[in-house]
Amino acid sequence: MKIYKAVILIIFFVIAGISWIGRNNMSERTHLLKFVVPEGWPQPVYDFKNNPLTEEGFQLGRKLFYDGRLSKDGNFPCASCHQQFAAFATYDHSLSHGFHNSLTRRNAPGLFNMAWQKEFMWDGGINHLDLQPLAPISDTMEMAENINDVIQKLRSDEEYRKMFKAAFGDEIINTQRMTKALSQFVLMMVSNNSKYDRVMRGEDSFNLPQKLGYDIFKQKCASCHAEPLFTDLSYRNTGFPVDSFLMDYGRMKITRNAGDSLKFKVPSLRNAQVTFPYSHDGRMFSLLSMMDHYRKSVVKSPTTDSLVKNGIKLSNFEIGQLTAFIYTLTDSVLLRDTRFAPPGYEKRTQQAPAEHQHIYKQ
Repeated sequence: MKIYKAVILIIFFVIAGISWIGRNNMSERTHLLKFVVPEGWPQPVYDFKNNPLTEEGFQLGRKLFYDGRLSKDGNFPCASCHQQFAAFATYDHSLSHGFHNSLTRRNAPGLFNMAWQKEFMWDGGINHLDLQPLAPISDTMEMAENINDVIQKLRSDEEYRKMFKAAFGDEIINTQRMTKALSQFVLMMVSNNSKYDRVMRGEDSFNLPQKLGYDIFKQKCASCHAEPLFTDLSYRNTGFPVDSFLMDYGRMKITRNAGDSLKFKVPSLRNAQVTFPYSHDGRMFSLLSMMDHYRKSVVKSPTTDSLVKNGIKLSNFEIGQLTAFIYTLTDSVLLRDTRFAPPGYEKRTQQAPAEHQHIYKQ
């Protein structure tokens, strides 16, 4: 019995040693990325210990994000609905286009500051960032692909095998690693370099309309759109009637609680200048129409939020000043950051004829 126990202990320590060596070798092969929490911001809720950020994982996630092969017909990568110039939302379309040119059921929200969110989708139906990609990939109206088929496509690609090995230590390609790589790419999309942020850091100052707009914002909007994320991440019924075609009742679909009828996640106002149209189904095409809704068109129902049930009093002047302030939340650094552009973008920029260079630098 003593010999048996001794053998077991030896095997345990050998396996542990091999595991430690594997992790140590992997750390030598990979290059860790530092996730910087902006000064004054809360700590992220994402568990980076279970998915350490590395340059290799980030670049793998970047390639996956722009790869149409994650969709059934190869035409709809993640980036088809999440476009960088629109803060990774869908620009100018109320509902995104999916497989067979069908329309999706909701407006694609911007992808930024994901590290501070515990739940995803307009209804909070996904409770972990690493799981979120599985929903659009398998949705018949979005990417319409089978996860197993996606994995087989990746396994048959030599470049992907090399990239997975660089990111995770060996060539094993599975769903967990794929989604973790996508998370690494998305997690680095931190939006904190707008004019508002520069003002908060003491590097810039508001002009008069922006300053007046900020004061109005703090009085009439900040309860739901709390700084610095400009959302409290709650679910609220803001007085929009249900769309008779989509019949989307929001959070209630997840909780099965009638008290959650027509409640949707409060969106961030960051980058709102470029993420129109607005609302979960993109029914509002301008900030003016959105503010006009709050002062004139809120529909009262048993679940309408108490903060908007009686409307929000806004004069035309106040709407103008509020708009000036909201525009200060546009993060042009994020919108132009080449780290988040399609793979090979930097090379194409360098090789472009001199007369075309301005196109890439705008």
